[in-house]
Amino acid sequence: MPPIDQNSRRRRPTGLIAVDETAAFDGLTLFAPLTGTGEVYLVDLHGRTAHRWKLPYRPGRHARLLTDGTLAYNGVLPGEQALFPMWHKYRGGVMLHAAPDGTVLREHRDPLQHHDAHHLDDGRILYTALEALTGSEATAVRGGVPGSEAADGVVWADTIREVGPDGELLWSWRAAEHLDPASFPLHEAYAREHWPLINSVTPLREGNILASLRSVSAVVVISRRTGEILWRSGPGTVSQQHAPTELDDGRLLVFDNGVFRPGHDVPYSRVVEIDRATGEIGWEYHDPAREFFFAPFMGSAQRLPNGNTLVTDSPAGRLFEVTEDGYLCWEYVVPYFAGYAESEVRGIFPSQPNAVFRAYRYAASDIPWLETTS
Repeated sequence: MPPIDQNSRRRRPTGLIAVDETAAFDGLTLFAPLTGTGEVYLVDLHGRTAHRWKLPYRPGRHARLLTDGTLAYNGVLPGEQALFPMWHKYRGGVMLHAAPDGTVLREHRDPLQHHDAHHLDDGRILYTALEALTGSEATAVRGGVPGSEAADGVVWADTIREVGPDGELLWSWRAAEHLDPASFPLHEAYAREHWPLINSVTPLREGNILASLRSVSAVVVISRRTGEILWRSGPGTVSQQHAPTELDDGRLLVFDNGVFRPGHDVPYSRVVEIDRATGEIGWEYHDPAREFFFAPFMGSAQRLPNGNTLVTDSPAGRLFEVTEDGYLCWEYVVPYFAGYAESEVRGIFPSQPNAVFRAYRYAASDIPWLETTS
């Protein structure tokens, strides 16, 4: 080991960085280090570990607590081949529920699942997956780097599936069937191996589906009844975004990564509220030094009960909370660093990151079992 650690993120402080207890939402924060081997942590406002799970698969993105106290966890299915260079970076394949002691209660497997799997309290799972497009369906996809398709000229296109607690398919949707390639072209800098790269899918209160299409910079609402696109964010509103969620007033809270943002030569990330009625941005947060907060990939935001927003700066493993007027009142940096298990991913991301996909904050009253198990 050289005298100076060459991992620039690891040289910086980790753990609790700052807390203002008079402004922060008092609760516990859940996260799963992406390069871990199945660990999920729950830390209190002072960064102390209140609970830890150890699960049998490394994270296939993130974990979330359900109202019955079980942990919904998306893991990476072992032994799968890479469909294209980035596949091992964001694939999953195992969607499970676990008890507080880590016992796996049930799981659903789909080797083509990636990015998001939204577990509902009744046992249903809404998730993103892939299907192979060939021939005319593949050539119909617009944009991207010419000749950058996956092996044999395949373009892997997104599907959305909903399964019941027993794994029965209840609903499905195909991008190739319902998206107009001319209206949803890939950004010119993106490989044509994956279109349109859905990185988030959640049900709306009205019953329709909210999805984030990263590589075409669009947030959309999908009709559950017909599959058609009922609403989309306007061009330039967000760029390579992640994790839209519906707020109580119907607005959408979105983590806007800011890669290739039109009209900006210096990239920065922000969190925005989009008014669906007007398409306008009604609120946004960015760091006072805009360029300091830039997450080129991944990221999320959660609106907390007191009106604050918990932000996940995923590549930096940095979790922070801001008030409505932009005051940063809590900051924590994930202290767990490791390399990705798959050699293909280590070749693209050779450092040992402390990245997390999403973090969630819970009030102590949301976790009644914690007192008896900690």
